[in-house]
Amino acid sequence: MESQKKHPRIFSMEFFPPKSEEAEVNLRKTLTKLAPLKPRFCSVTFGAAGSTREKTFETVVEIQNSFGLEASPHISCIASTKASIREILHAYKDHGIRHIVALRGDLPSGMLSAGEFRYANELVEFIRQETGDHFHIEVAAYPEMHPQAPSLEADLRSFKRKVEAGADGAITQYFFNPEAYFRFIDDCEKLGIDLPIVPGIMPITNYSQISRFSELCGAEIPRWVRKRLEAFGDDRKSIRAFGLEVVSDLCRRLLEQGAPGLHFYTLNQAEAVLGIWKNLGIGLGD
Repeated sequence: MESQKKHPRIFSMEFFPPKSEEAEVNLRKTLTKLAPLKPRFCSVTFGAAGSTREKTFETVVEIQNSFGLEASPHISCIASTKASIREILHAYKDHGIRHIVALRGDLPSGMLSAGEFRYANELVEFIRQETGDHFHIEVAAYPEMHPQAPSLEADLRSFKRKVEAGADGAITQYFFNPEAYFRFIDDCEKLGIDLPIVPGIMPITNYSQISRFSELCGAEIPRWVRKRLEAFGDDRKSIRAFGLEVVSDLCRRLLEQGAPGLHFYTLNQAEAVLGIWKNLGIGLGD
């Protein structure tokens, strides 16, 4: 963990573009509650094959202009062309955006070709060629291995290629086992990888939802956590209270061991993040 201890701590949050007027109102309420925490940046997701491109752009601009927070759009290379990526990069530059999360993205069902970019390292390299050092580029990391990777070693090599292509930092897939993160950092250090790798944190508020998400992305829910959540049944209040305790303890341990911050997957909800933030005693703007 020595490579991570030297980096300044950064607390950030992720949101997704709203798909309805009601969802837009909810997101603004959430941002109003979370903005006083002064996260270092707020990332905004990008739908499969660019399905939310316009809404991502609109959400990014609103976060930056209306809430005074640094916004960081996700850019996916799946189904993208160099021309389309070039266009969106210049549009973000024109709006004062300086932070990007560069991802491969998921190949939608039925799509046979990824497009002009096959992997995220190719996207990172292209962004650097087009815009130099204008953007701070984050990439994804997978402490428990990407679900489509053929092996742990192959996944680590893939991550290193993204770093060598010009990434400035990384955000991990969420996890609930801190040892997976610590071991991942050890493996990265052995490969000479030296950039901040911020743990992604998923609050637990709904058991069926977190179980479904974890199945899709390969995140392991520890057996004791799963059994406790199952035992609560439909008691959502108890699930939220237990989830707050479990995730707060996870965050506390990560920070104590030297993690360079936390990235909260908010799911466009404020309460769980506010609860974790309070439990950790993080000051405003830390």
